[in-house]
Amino acid sequence: MKLIKNWKQLSDLRNVNRQSVAMRMEETGEHPFDFEIMVCAGTGCLSSKSDDFVASIKEELAKNDMTDKVNVVRTGCFGLCAQGPIVIVYPDGVFYHQVKPKDAKKIVSQHLIKGEYVEKLLYHDHKTKEVVNKLMDTPFYHKQKRVALDNCGRIDPEKISDYIAFDGYQALAKVVNDYSADDVIKILETSGLRGRGGGGFPTFRKWSFAKASVSDQKYVICNADEGDPGAFMDRSVLEGNPHAVLEAMAIAGYTIGANQGYIYVRAEYPTAVERLEIAIEQARALGLLGKDIFGTGFDFDIDLRLGAGAFVCGEETALLESIEGRRGEPRPKPPFPAVKGLFGQPTIVNNVETYANVPKIILEGPEWFASMGTEKSKGTKVFALGGKIENTGLVEIPLGTTLREIVEDIGGGIPDGKQFKAAQTGGPSGGCIPIEHYDIPIDYDNLIEIGSMMGSGGLIVMDEGNCMVDIAKFFLEFTVEESCGKCVPCRIGTKRLLEILDKITMGKATLEDLDKMEELCDHIKGNSLCGLGQTAPNPVLSTLRYFRDEYVAHVVDKRCPAGVCKNLIRYEIIPDKCTDCTACARNCPVAAINGEIKKVHEIDQEICIKCGVCYDTCRFDAINIV
Repeated sequence: MKLIKNWKQLSDLRNVNRQSVAMRMEETGEHPFDFEIMVCAGTGCLSSKSDDFVASIKEELAKNDMTDKVNVVRTGCFGLCAQGPIVIVYPDGVFYHQVKPKDAKKIVSQHLIKGEYVEKLLYHDHKTKEVVNKLMDTPFYHKQKRVALDNCGRIDPEKISDYIAFDGYQALAKVVNDYSADDVIKILETSGLRGRGGGGFPTFRKWSFAKASVSDQKYVICNADEGDPGAFMDRSVLEGNPHAVLEAMAIAGYTIGANQGYIYVRAEYPTAVERLEIAIEQARALGLLGKDIFGTGFDFDIDLRLGAGAFVCGEETALLESIEGRRGEPRPKPPFPAVKGLFGQPTIVNNVETYANVPKIILEGPEWFASMGTEKSKGTKVFALGGKIENTGLVEIPLGTTLREIVEDIGGGIPDGKQFKAAQTGGPSGGCIPIEHYDIPIDYDNLIEIGSMMGSGGLIVMDEGNCMVDIAKFFLEFTVEESCGKCVPCRIGTKRLLEILDKITMGKATLEDLDKMEELCDHIKGNSLCGLGQTAPNPVLSTLRYFRDEYVAHVVDKRCPAGVCKNLIRYEIIPDKCTDCTACARNCPVAAINGEIKKVHEIDQEICIKCGVCYDTCRFDAINIV
């Protein structure tokens, strides 16, 4: 690769590269290929054998002498993960879903050669049953706005040429050539960008603190230690658009006066790590990282540091400890990292999504970004949408979109005709949002007001089959496991809290235990050292606030209304519905079901372990949960 020494060379390279991606940009004119096939190569689709499909499609193209006519691109996550692997065929932009390696032959012979769409692979809207040919025409995308995810699904993340074709590194060139550090901070202030890692701290303020700190050495850190259960927002950005993060970190380095950056990423994200390594080497090879960037005298480089999977290292000071080679434990604050951070030097720590927004803000203007969102929460937010929802996947919505819109319009509603009960946001640090707040506009302040928080962006939907006491217990078990143990309120307090929840789900608690639990929650929140401990009680407090009747049912009536807590339920056979097929008895792992063929069976409650196999096995709804 030839070094890019100035802004003009970058612009010339962009114009050359745009020709190779013109088809997926849906531009008219001559294209270097007859077709382009975009295949999702995010972790979700890779696990569903999308790479096997790539191998199969290339084999079919070779058989038909079409290798030079068709460009096959492994791209990032499209977002509609429930329908993956996803394949888009240009120039028509037709999208196929749940594609298997064996489908490659049909796509080549029918679509590419005959010009006929493969009907069985086309997407049918689950409500209207109508065929939707283009991915962005599905209801899933109608209320979304892709900013941080803009290039995911549009570029090959392993080719810097693709990123440059879509205006990549133009923001960095603009900043180092035309803007002062104060100009950049003013742009961020006008945009209203807040940290997307959970707390929502204004980005411009964090950068201005670090800029004001006097030191010969400063650092820029990307926190990619995404650990919330069910969260995969940062992973998807790194897998699908890694150069956006590198470019933003370089902009941050220029702004605060740093020449070194680190990306702290989970070792459990091998695809993200691999693509980051490729992106860094490509950027260095072009002179977009390293010495004298764009001939301006600005030096900045980035290295990776792999985390070992400790959730607490998502807390910025614990992350700093880990990079320095020590056990990942939080530091007391102040001093804050912007004053005394990595190796005792001024440091800024932002998460992946925060950085991914910065180049777009520079290029499109801060007013463009501020035009989206609410008064105090500007722009968009990426959520990993999961749980009891039709369209699980990655969504990016303008802040201020209501929870109902996310669940019903984007997510496609609750499966099997069941009713929405609650949504958990913020992971172990967040809370449950009940149906009474179904129409709340999602932003930082609104969520805190109702006892939850934005968090990094996990959003888990629950229906009436979920027990809210069990949900609180699930998240607290996670927190107890992940506590670093440095401070007593978190190390001991969360364990005592979990013990009370265990008593409740076993039907052994009293109403006094509920009072003790609330008192303990307040103590943990007020005295823990870091954000992990301070927010650990949130799932308990929010479920107590909105679903106290379920706690009372467990304590007073000794029953679980949702039929989840094993010690408070039993399975019974309904004689009028039992067909004497013996399926339940044959599948019971402990032989707790007795009876002869053509005679009604019974469940021995002394032996039954309440595993639910009989309930899942019976095809006649003859098993009842009491």
